Amino acid sequence: MTPAIDLLKKAKAEHQVHSYQHDPKAPSYGLEAAEKLGLAPARVFKTLLAATEKGELLVAVVPVAGSLDLKALAAAAGAKKADMADPAAAQRATGYLVGGISPLGQKKRLRTFIDESARQHATVHVSAGRRGLELELSADTLAQHTQGQFAAIGKA
Repeated sequence: MTPAIDLLKKAKAEHQVHSYQHDPKAPSYGLEAAEKLGLAPARVFKTLLAATEKGELLVAVVPVAGSLDLKALAAAAGAKKADMADPAAAQRATGYLVGGISPLGQKKRLRTFIDESARQHATVHVSAGRRGLELELSADTLAQHTQGQFAAIGKA
């Protein structure tokens, strides 16, 4: 089990765990998850960390088929600008390895922003905290358990 799965189980939140054989050579962990689980890439979300100009780490959850709009994330967070966080800082703050960072069950509670496209789907998939392990849950359940807010932060 991972901290993300433990958090949802403890909260009795509705979710499903899906696993697949992860290929370490896969160029995109998120697209690999979509392909191996037979899902539309629009339903699989990646967890990215960004840092504001003041050094605050932010969690951004966006579809794997697109990318993160750093300007939109900064605006949603009330910051002047945001850049991708240093991978080592992301790992330290979340307790997860890059490529398996879950928005749930992180070591530190970071402000979380979920692309509003997640609301278009009955359920979405996010990392369960390990490469090859995905959580399926509703966007509202994800927002509730990350204290996240929805914002237009993804780009196609």
